[in-house]
Amino acid sequence: MSVIERQGVGFNSDLSNRVVLNASEQIWKSSPSDGVNRLYLDRTDFSEYTSATSIVKFDKGSSFPSHTHPNGEEFYVLDGTFSDEYGHYPKGTYVRNPHGTCHNPYSKEGCKIFVKLRQFQKDDHIRIVKNVSEPWNVCNDETDYINLHEFKNEIVYLVKFRPNSKINLPFKNVGGEEILILSGSVNENTHIYEAITWIRDPKSCFSQAHAGSNGVSLFVKSGHLF
Repeated sequence: MSVIERQGVGFNSDLSNRVVLNASEQIWKSSPSDGVNRLYLDRTDFSEYTSATSIVKFDKGSSFPSHTHPNGEEFYVLDGTFSDEYGHYPKGTYVRNPHGTCHNPYSKEGCKIFVKLRQFQKDDHIRIVKNVSEPWNVCNDETDYINLHEFKNEIVYLVKFRPNSKINLPFKNVGGEEILILSGSVNENTHIYEAITWIRDPKSCFSQAHAGSNGVSLFVKSGHLF
């Protein structure tokens, strides 16, 4: 445990700062459950009861004790199948568990999820389960998207861009932006952002950017930071 963790100081908790992290360059941290590990993206502090954004990996046959969700939980399944007593959620599934819900998660085959804890807005009480197998909306010749959730100024969606196309997100951002690159890559000036890169910006994650030669798929959340 680092000095910062021992002191209880947050990690990337200042929302006014731009953050860019690639999962392949981060260190996995153990959780209270054997076989469940986490990559920290942001945390208010290092307790188990904090606002946090993470990538969580369940080894084959691992589980996490039953727990409730103060101020909500949302996650997107990156690989494998995540399960609880309410169902099985394969790769490409997005789930919102609102304030006060409870479950006992596990994974028979192993999985990775992108998860955000304790970050729901007040009165956002709808449980949502959606998957990439649902019909995509056509934005233009280069862009398709799926709207996952919308509440007040907050919007969450998946978007995919065809190879070498300009990155123009289908929804205008007010209140900060957060992006996880799911597949492909983004080229911006001299930077190449590969999967799985997480970017959080108080304004916009990209200014002059293009999809790579294989296109790019993004998980986008905006309007929720301020």
